Amino acid sequence: MSRPPPILLVGCGNMGQALLRGWLGSGWSADDLSVVEPAEHPRLAGRALGVAVSASRAAQVRADVVVLAVKPQHLDAVLPAYRDLCERGCVLLSIAAGRPLSVYEAVLGRHAAIVRGMPNTPAAIGQSMTVLVANRAATARQREACEAVMTAVGRVVWLEDETLMNAVTGVSGSGPAYVFLLIETLTEAGVAMGLGRELAAELAVTTVAGAGALALGSDVDAAELRRRVTSPGGTTEAALRVLMADNGLMGLMKEAVRAATGRGGELAR
Repeated sequence: MSRPPPILLVGCGNMGQALLRGWLGSGWSADDLSVVEPAEHPRLAGRALGVAVSASRAAQVRADVVVLAVKPQHLDAVLPAYRDLCERGCVLLSIAAGRPLSVYEAVLGRHAAIVRGMPNTPAAIGQSMTVLVANRAATARQREACEAVMTAVGRVVWLEDETLMNAVTGVSGSGPAYVFLLIETLTEAGVAMGLGRELAAELAVTTVAGAGALALGSDVDAAELRRRVTSPGGTTEAALRVLMADNGLMGLMKEAVRAATGRGGELAR
């Protein structure tokens, strides 16, 4: 875009603060950003970044994009206050989990431009994976503005089928927790084999980070990378025989993602 769109951020928790840092580091001026946050501690955290933060929305605010970074259970109370901005041509970008576009349209009107997004917590270091889906009222320019807003904290892809968003949440929205659990369990396994905890933790986290970076930069898929590191009759093959058994990691991960996807569907009701 020729210039960053002015943004009104609603909610300044951990994700909101990550977004602010990303925007400030990607060409947004503090003058282009305003924040609404009723809770004192996150309000002070936002102000520490040099951005104007207020407990409630000012009657007049300059914004092309309204970013809702609030918990799903707070949406019903928050949404009506932003209907007038949508009527004036702002696009509303919500990163609240689980709530479908129809929920926003029911409050803001079917002509309101709405984009639903699912980032994940690596946004804190500019490494988020965000998936976006827009309603029919969102124009190409508004979609471009929302993509710019989220590209400031990582990668962005678009969906055309909103029904897949719960699966996206199950894979990438909740996914960092699965990886952190992998680091925990790999650390504990190292300790069980006699390694000191500090060394085991360093080995685990560095291995996971390095393998992820290798996969991200590779031109082959993860299955091929796995095969390349697995020597016939070697130590890796012995471990994979356990992990790839019928009751092993593949089945557990499918069940985990199925559970998260199902919960996303429940939140949508």
